[in-house]
Amino acid sequence: MSGQTWATVQLAPEKLEALHQGLVIPAHPLALDENRKLDERRQRALSRYYAASGAGGIAVGVHSTQFEIREPGIDLYEPVLRLAAEEISKAKLERPFIMVAGVCGPTPQALEETEIARKLGYDAVLLSMGGLDSWSEEDILKRTESIAAIMPVIGFYLQPSVGGKIFSFNFWRAFAEIPNVVAIKMAPFNRYQTIDVVRAVCYSNRREEIALYTGNDDNIVNDLLTTYRFQVDGVPVEKKIVGGLLGHWAVWTQKAVELLEEIKEARKAGSVSKEWLTRNVEITDCNAAFFDPAHEFAGCIPGIHEVLRRQGLLRGTWCLNPHETLSPGQAEEIDRVYREYPHLNDDDFIREQLEEWLLD
Repeated sequence: MSGQTWATVQLAPEKLEALHQGLVIPAHPLALDENRKLDERRQRALSRYYAASGAGGIAVGVHSTQFEIREPGIDLYEPVLRLAAEEISKAKLERPFIMVAGVCGPTPQALEETEIARKLGYDAVLLSMGGLDSWSEEDILKRTESIAAIMPVIGFYLQPSVGGKIFSFNFWRAFAEIPNVVAIKMAPFNRYQTIDVVRAVCYSNRREEIALYTGNDDNIVNDLLTTYRFQVDGVPVEKKIVGGLLGHWAVWTQKAVELLEEIKEARKAGSVSKEWLTRNVEITDCNAAFFDPAHEFAGCIPGIHEVLRRQGLLRGTWCLNPHETLSPGQAEEIDRVYREYPHLNDDDFIREQLEEWLLD
């Protein structure tokens, strides 16, 4: 870190309001060429796709962007954050758009990454708690306070199968009390642990200041349709999960935007038909093809790449780790969900604009 003292960044009021109304925030993938080097042209095209799709933000430097971007000799963390920031600035969007930077590692690393995000004009950081297995909950809370003193923080409950750990109700209640925590993304892929977070926020004095976002790619629609209600000191308190920050929404994004708007209308009308339960299963089935739970999520990043490759946005499924490839049968599963759920893809939308997005 430079040692420079900064004033705390706050989320702009119009962006904070949009965050609480609910946004589609895709987790931005990494475009590589056959030599596993950054394909800048297609990296920019991805950002242009998300901006054009109606998404309300993007998250860059997160799991879908590949954690290896931080490794010495690869050193892509700042370049990919910069490319995305440049493209969103060029887009001159007439709606609030939230730039989220993924931040991870021990406190010194997390602070350094936060400073990079701040310098590049990002709005908030998605603070991963992965890879800190030996840390106590108190240690992780102190780390969060250090980051929140610099930039708005979106908390991140990551499932243990991909490097996360289980946190207590008391941890999340204390987490919610930290000033400048603006949202929590829940991605434990577990209903019990999701409820822990929502209940903890409801018990917090800051419950109205924190937006809840689903990262549960296995339960997207149900998460967004559910009203959580708890008795807090004898008073009923309700909270909704308002939007999603999702790897799944890195593909078929324009349809995800339509989906969230439909869900908002259904919530406003106060009537949720049984058809939504079926829609939840359809989307979860697609996610199983993309994320590869059949092989313990080994193919989750290549699965997203494969969809983008078929649509023309990427040239291949290459990852920085050469061992990360599509699992046996995964391509066939993607074939199947394309056949069974054609109403969920946005291939036509991409086809109409792809040539423009790929211009240098």
